[in-house]
Parts: sequence; structure tokens; C-alpha cells
Amino acid sequence: MDFDPTGEETGLRVPLSRDRVLRAAIRLADKGGIASLTMRKLAQALRVEAMSLYHHVANKEEILAGMVDVVVSEIDWPAEGDWKSAMRRRAISVRDTFSRHPWLLEAPRHPGPATLRHHDRVIESLRKAGFSVAMAAHAYSALDSYLYGFALQELNLPFDTSKVPAEEARAILKLLSAETHPYFAEMTLEHVLQPGYAYVHEFEFGLDLILDGLERIRARD
Repeated sequence: MDFDPTGEETGLRVPLSRDRVLRAAIRLADKGGIASLTMRKLAQALRVEAMSLYHHVANKEEILAGMVDVVVSEIDWPAEGDWKSAMRRRAISVRDTFSRHPWLLEAPRHPGPATLRHHDRVIESLRKAGFSVAMAAHAYSALDSYLYGFALQELNLPFDTSKVPAEEARAILKLLSAETHPYFAEMTLEHVLQPGYAYVHEFEFGLDLILDGLERIRARD
């Protein structure tokens, strides 16, 4: 059951708090994106007067920063294991988080406590694995560039590749000619439009390429 900020499930009205404000804001952004989030709509969702929000957050910028911090705290981090497994699990969890909260890709970056802790744990894992400070920075940058790039690519696909409707499949094929786009048509027919295909499956392939490359560099250095 979804969290009810008004407490109607129990018949009690839950007091307003910073956490309630942030989680209500996250739900609004999940549904309509960052642009849909206003103080007025947030107050309506919480069934309070807009001025009541300012007892818990200073402004919309503080709300956005807090939202990011709440969402970052959702990212899975293994309690034990080698650096490669940790980075892989963390990357998959980050992609899942982007999928649940696509607005995160456009949210302003004002790191809060959870975000700073997350960065420190990633760097710690790499440093303890033997990466130099510089190589840890390179590794972190490469991984996150791939994560953000894949998430943006996935978000901007013209349809959900995990369930391509027959009419959309036909529309795709009309754009592709075996004569003018032979390889694109071949990939679409023999790969993308096959049962069970989903673009998300490409994520782990690319992730493993990066991790394998980083492992070779780590072993060499």
C-alpha cells in the first residue's frame, strides 16, 4: 500500500514534517516530472496550506536537494564482497533508481548527507581495491558517465522496448528499408523485435565491459 501522508488509512492525521514534505514531493515528481512540482501543488497533495511548508523547508531549491538525498539513500550497497561485485550491484541499483525517479536526471545537484556518504563509499571501495586516487576518480567518472548516459538514452526511446505493440513494430519497419537501411533493418527484425527483448538488457553488457576494463587496469597498476 502506498504511503498516505494524511494518515487516512488509520483515521489519524500525521503531523507535517520535513520527511513527509520530501516524500510527497518525490511522488509528485515521479508522476509529472520536476516541472510539475510547485509549492502550491505540494501543499494540496499534503492537504495543508502552502505557508505550512515553510516551517520545514526554506524554498523549492531545498526541497529538490532533499528529494535527491532521499532517493540516493534508496541505492543498494552490498555489505560485503569484492570491489567489482560492489560496483556492479551499485550500478544496477542506480539504473533502477533512475527508472523509478526519471526526474533525478534533471534535478539540480546540491549534495546532502546521504549523497556525500554514497560518494565516499564508492571511492572507499575503489581505493581499498588498490586503485590509486587518480584511477579511482577515472573509474568513478567512467561508471557514472555510462549510468547517466544509458538512463538518458532509455528515457528518450520512442517506446517501451519491453512491450513493443504490433502497430508500433509495423511503424518502425515502415521507416526501414532493407535496401536503404539493410543493417538497421536486420538488427530491428532479428534482435529488437524478437520476443523477450528489452533495451534494459543492454545495460549489463556495457557495464561489464567497463568493469572488465577497470579490472585489467587495476591488475596492471
